[in-house]
Amino acid sequence: MYRRISKFKEILKEKKLDGGIIYKPENRRYMSGFTGSSGYVLITADKTFFITDFRYIEQSKSECKEYEIIEHNDKHTIYSILNDLNLNSLGFEEDFVTYNQYKEFKEKLNKTKLIPLDGAISSLRIIKYEDEVASIEKAASIADDAFKHICGYIKPGITEKEVAIELEFYMKRKGASATSFDTIVASGVRSSLPHGIASDKVIQNGDFITMDFGCIYNGYCSDMTRTVVLGKASDKQKEIYNIVLEAQTKALEAIKPERDCVEIDKVARDIIKSKGFGEYFGHGLGHGVGLEVHENPRLSPTSKDLLKPGMVVTDEPGIYIPDFGGVRIEDLVLVTQTNHKVLSKSPKELIEL
Repeated sequence: MYRRISKFKEILKEKKLDGGIIYKPENRRYMSGFTGSSGYVLITADKTFFITDFRYIEQSKSECKEYEIIEHNDKHTIYSILNDLNLNSLGFEEDFVTYNQYKEFKEKLNKTKLIPLDGAISSLRIIKYEDEVASIEKAASIADDAFKHICGYIKPGITEKEVAIELEFYMKRKGASATSFDTIVASGVRSSLPHGIASDKVIQNGDFITMDFGCIYNGYCSDMTRTVVLGKASDKQKEIYNIVLEAQTKALEAIKPERDCVEIDKVARDIIKSKGFGEYFGHGLGHGVGLEVHENPRLSPTSKDLLKPGMVVTDEPGIYIPDFGGVRIEDLVLVTQTNHKVLSKSPKELIEL
């Protein structure tokens, strides 16, 4: 935690800010280690404070070892605490603070000028430390186990919701605290919906079944997608699947440090386009994963990001054909010092259940 605080203090110095206040849950946890649901991290050039209410004082004392703990209440508010510090300038999370919150801060702070942090915490979070990678890897392992389990569970006549519930229950039973996002289970023609949240549709023989899911372990997310067929796959299903698999595999080979994210996206996109299905791949190739399931960097045609060692990203091309169905294959990938490491271990060849 000390390294994170030191780097943030360097940012404050560069921006000529007297302090910074952080309370987006993921940023707050990243900077302090606090796992509760309410509190403020306040960092100045020479001090670190964790400000919370009565409910979390004991918890914050055990989790926020680098911080002086301050209790706020009706008489000793966050605003009076800030005013007592007499700061001239205060950085804030402009991508999280609401307009009403911003107005209230401006009205109740005596002389402190509010300055956007310009995504400073997000820029710190983009490169993962070893302990963060270990938590993400564990979350990915739980998801892999869940996929193996669900392949033995799916049968004709059950619904997409039943599959989603079983996945979620299994991951929690294996140690996950929650799912990373609403589990996607889309079968048959619904598999052409890139974000087809599980419905009451009954799964039938011959259906594509796309499952996009992940879990949270120690605060960190996993994210993977596999598409299977219930019963025997048709020739067209095999064709579409193998195109996506080729695109996913070739893009994976391109993931290395110092590679432009646009170029990696282009590897997969060009393969799908060359096979005549370019119009059916309408989203970016991937995104960063960490405390949030969607973080920087972005692998897309408009990305300005460059891959660096310690980044964790997804590789998830897809083809989605209305009134037919769709395929997506997604791995979670760590960028290493010289290459990459695939954190998703589930098989990617077409599985016929």
